[in-house]
Amino acid sequence: MTHILQAICHNGELILTEKLDSALEGKTLKIMILEAPEPDRSASPDRQAQVTHFLAKSTQYSFKLPPNYRFDRDELYDR
Repeated sequence: MTHILQAICHNGELILTEKLDSALEGKTLKIMILEAPEPDRSASPDRQAQVTHFLAKSTQYSFKLPPNYRFDRDELYDR
């Protein structure tokens, strides 16, 4: 399972911005730390509005796959 979370480092400890799933309780996790890019100060408010609008519209084209879904690349090229 891969899940991307954001956290803030405070006094050497990571403070997550959301709670972890209870299914992870007691499990050992591997953490990869990537520094978030600085916000682009040159980006105009219009640009940010466009990005927000695009992301809101794009959700209408996404859908949930069943938990047992498996992508079969060979089946894709059978035709």
